[in-house]
Amino acid sequence: QVQLVESGGGLVQAGGSLRLSCAASGIIFSIKTMHWYRQAPGKERELVASIGGSGKTNYADSVKGRFTISGDRAKSTVYLQMNSLKPDDTAVYYCTITRWGGAPYWGQGTQVTVSS
Repeated sequence: QVQLVESGGGLVQAGGSLRLSCAASGIIFSIKTMHWYRQAPGKERELVASIGGSGKTNYADSVKGRFTISGDRAKSTVYLQMNSLKPDDTAVYYCTITRWGGAPYWGQGTQVTVSS
């Protein structure tokens, strides 16, 4: 059974950078879209970035110009490059991969903490 595993989270000072990775434990067939969500304590989960089959990307206004999502469909892997990090970016980050003809896959999350 395929699982998603996030990595790359950690503690970083404001203004720093992190690169998150989300890799599937096996091959995911018929990938449709890839996404990154985040959830901070006491707040609702929010969509941070998405990338579709055409390569088109979408970002939350709060991260535009700072975050970049990319993916490798052949490797069932999605990345999130985060630059100019702010304390408000502190959250647990989750990756999601949707597919045609099946339920989406979710990772367990990786903690990102940005200190001021």
